[in-house]
Amino acid sequence: MSIEAHLAELERRHRALEAEINEARAHPSVDDLEIVELKRRKLLVKDQIARLQLETALH
Repeated sequence: MSIEAHLAELERRHRALEAEINEARAHPSVDDLEIVELKRRKLLVKDQIARLQLETALH
């Protein structure tokens, strides 16, 4: 997988997690711990995006 394709996939996953978080917040029955886990996963993806962008800029 090329770097650009990998970056696009990570950005897609980041947007999907954002949508999932918004959906979870809209339902009061969703456990706060589930939202925290979604946010943690989103942050990990954001870190991967930043690391890949930095790698790309250095090369």
